[in-house]
Amino acid sequence: MTPPRDGQDFLAFPNDNANSFNLCFSQLPALLSAPCPPTCTLEFFRRKPWPGLQPTEGPDSCDQALIQIGINMMAFPGVSHLDSIPLPGQGLPLIQVDSVQRWMEDLKLMTDCECMCILQSKPISLEDDAQSELIPSSQHGPCDHLQLLLKRAWIISTELGRIGQKLDRERWGRVHSLSVRLTCHARSMINEYSIFNRGTSEEMEQLQKLLMEKCSELTAVTERCLHIEDEQALKSMKPCVGETLSAVGRNFSQLLELALTQEIQVLVRKIDTSDNLYTAESTTGNLFSLTQEGAPLCRIIAKEGGVVALFKICRQDCFRCLYPQTLRTLASICCVEEGIHQLEKVDGILCLADILTDSSHSEATRAEAAAVVAQITSPHLPVTQHLSSFLESMEEIVTALIKLCQEASSGEVFLLASAALANITFFDTMACEMLLQLNAMRILLEACGDKQRVDTPYTRDQIVTILANMSVLEQCASDIIQENGLQLLMGMLSEKPLSGSPAEVAACERVQQKAAVTLTRLSRDTDVAREAIRLGCMPRLTELCWVPAERNNSDSVLVACLAALRTLAAVCPEGLQDTDFQQLVKPRLVDSFLLCANMEESFV
Repeated sequence: MTPPRDGQDFLAFPNDNANSFNLCFSQLPALLSAPCPPTCTLEFFRRKPWPGLQPTEGPDSCDQALIQIGINMMAFPGVSHLDSIPLPGQGLPLIQVDSVQRWMEDLKLMTDCECMCILQSKPISLEDDAQSELIPSSQHGPCDHLQLLLKRAWIISTELGRIGQKLDRERWGRVHSLSVRLTCHARSMINEYSIFNRGTSEEMEQLQKLLMEKCSELTAVTERCLHIEDEQALKSMKPCVGETLSAVGRNFSQLLELALTQEIQVLVRKIDTSDNLYTAESTTGNLFSLTQEGAPLCRIIAKEGGVVALFKICRQDCFRCLYPQTLRTLASICCVEEGIHQLEKVDGILCLADILTDSSHSEATRAEAAAVVAQITSPHLPVTQHLSSFLESMEEIVTALIKLCQEASSGEVFLLASAALANITFFDTMACEMLLQLNAMRILLEACGDKQRVDTPYTRDQIVTILANMSVLEQCASDIIQENGLQLLMGMLSEKPLSGSPAEVAACERVQQKAAVTLTRLSRDTDVAREAIRLGCMPRLTELCWVPAERNNSDSVLVACLAALRTLAAVCPEGLQDTDFQQLVKPRLVDSFLLCANMEESFV
């Protein structure tokens, strides 16, 4: 798998603080015997969350009024990270377009609103051609109106945030003008949605009415503030404006959630009742596009039966050509707990095991099934610890994943299969014993020499995670020596990013850290320790401690290297220079850490 372009494709990983070791040195023994830190979840493979509006603290902060907006219901359109295995003929997701093109699309909505503000919210023209310029024709696709709704919702959320910022600064003129713009956008959203949905429900009409009433109330109260010159009086009006703004946000969130729920219900119903290949393909594609808009939509899809409908497709041979796309959609939905719960209820794990173990399925299908397994076993999701049904099929799944790693024809396939295996080693300790019996050590180490399968630090991160978690087993040491695994770990200690992207740099740090942890665990065996010293591990570990640039200033790598040095020095202290021994081994670990971590600090 190729590295992320601009940090936005295929993979994005959690920050170092989320995955690094706890620097509580009193817990170091437990740390070295515990499972290696998680690598990544498929949620990070696939997407990053939208930035939401974050309320600040303090009674005078307007953002406090936005706490109850529920703006996470729609948030900002994000960038997709999930492109595990491109499907033939599959285009880019909706949001993955040129930024200038996206701006040009949004500009039409924004300028139309400006014109409406000038005309006191009266439309420029009621003619059909003028209206069609604003609203995309439904002929472009069955999901166009839903994407228009999401765009308009994003603009409204942006305006809500701007109003909050201006209110904090008490710029009343801007607060009022933005309130008028917000009202225009809300009215446009309602009108556009009504055009595409002629028969709106009574609940929808009620929410639309409440939203417009609150928008009008916000416009009126901000207009009154324009005519107040007394600063104290204005300050007293601020809580009132904030409360009204919060009410607008709540009503907007409720309206948007209801609209999205109704649209998703239609899509799920089409998938569930579809007996036509074309209809199932297009509808599944639309549903996948929605999953890329963030976790809130994934929760709605799971709640409305999307997981059940998708597994129905995966159990019909007539839809075999749709399995990769369907499984990819399932993996995206299962980034939320609701999706995993629904998967377990419909015996989804058994279905995944059947697909993985059936060699008649294409490699792309089995790879996407591995992606779902990687997602539902993610150590970042606490719900995965309660997947009791997974244990029943774990041996079959692990065996199939190892086979997929061995036969993988590309880096993308190997990455998904190895990521699933890495997560499973956290899921249950029996998995490591199974991997040892299946000669996984030999298969993984051999793959490291194949540039077609292992060509990025992201893939090496998965491999070293598996090795680190397997190294807690005593019988693992002999396999490591026999398969020349120590040379591989030495190479991983020198992992360098090829690009300078933050995601790749973070992946290299994880590879170095976990390689050092694996050495520490394996060096409990004196034969392994002596072989590591013979190969020159100690000079490299010393360099990583003394030269911050070699470890990208990572504290987690420093702690792991100090621990590895101390373990090796206990077997062969003469392998270290006396100054290194006195400063890196003899003192308390925390003192050695502070000495190396503060080398670049200046107190001038």
